[in-house]
Amino acid sequence: MQLGLDFSLVEELVAGVDEVGRGPLCGPVVTAAVILDPARPIAGLNDSKKLSETRREALFDEIREKALAWCIARAEVEEIDRLNILHATMLAMQRAVEGLSVTPRMALIDGNRCPKLAVPSAPVVKGDSQVPAIAAASILAKVSRDREMQELDSLYPGYGIAGHKGYPTAVHLEALRRLGPTPIHRRSFGPVRDLLDVPR
Repeated sequence: MQLGLDFSLVEELVAGVDEVGRGPLCGPVVTAAVILDPARPIAGLNDSKKLSETRREALFDEIREKALAWCIARAEVEEIDRLNILHATMLAMQRAVEGLSVTPRMALIDGNRCPKLAVPSAPVVKGDSQVPAIAAASILAKVSRDREMQELDSLYPGYGIAGHKGYPTAVHLEALRRLGPTPIHRRSFGPVRDLLDVPR
């Protein structure tokens, strides 16, 4: 049984697609699509969650430099609340693939379902630890969202957003109870909805 990324899956014009930010109580869901260049391999690609922040930052720049095409896209808090997180994620993935400067032959999507796309697609469960292009997409999405959450932390101090990135940690939940939701909090998510007493 082969473990880890299968670099025979770096095929020409196959896009890898991944998301970050489905679970947080605030901020956008961010997606990325990447078409790697078989002639310009990138060493050290892996699921973004398995890499240090320093390594992710370095790979972020290398992926953007060496990939045949890449696009980072998103769905905003308002869209998440209106559509629900699954549909908002699918929309953001669609935007990432449509935003590529090169049309892929196929898109491989991390997870167990695919957004509606104009190109053939297939889901790959745990794709970010198997398919190099999905791993690359996971790094672009994570670094991009993490940077944004650092900025939002200075706009909305007191919530610890730079540390927990919006996830429902004890620190975040306590700050929410103490300070109340901000405009970047997702009203459709239970802990925020309960504080606002918004009808379901």
